[in-house]
Amino acid sequence: MTHEEIKRHRVESILKEIIPEALGSLDDERINGLTVTDVVCSKGRSDAKVYLDTSFLNEKEQNEALRQLRTVAGYIQNHCKQSEGWFKAPRLTFEFDHQLEKVSRIEDLFKQISTRKTKDDGESTDES
Repeated sequence: MTHEEIKRHRVESILKEIIPEALGSLDDERINGLTVTDVVCSKGRSDAKVYLDTSFLNEKEQNEALRQLRTVAGYIQNHCKQSEGWFKAPRLTFEFDHQLEKVSRIEDLFKQISTRKTKDDGESTDES
């Protein structure tokens, strides 16, 4: 791992801790309870994508939250900059992380396959 990659991972880690603090300090109930699942910075650390958990929000609420997050992104960047003493903070963009939903769907499919296989194995041994 290069020195630049180490710096990028360090910034991602710090942002993953600071952004929830900034969100929690806001008065808007729609966004102050959001959970940050991941932060991915660009190579130059000038931009960062913040991934949020979709739990408990339907699609309409997600769109409203993203709209609100776009309006407070400057405040959150400022909060990150001041709390860490940085000269500048990465420009933040927010997205909902649908990876967790995909993982749970895949796990459900594996469970279904396993129960079918067990069921099929049980039937074939009964016939013998």
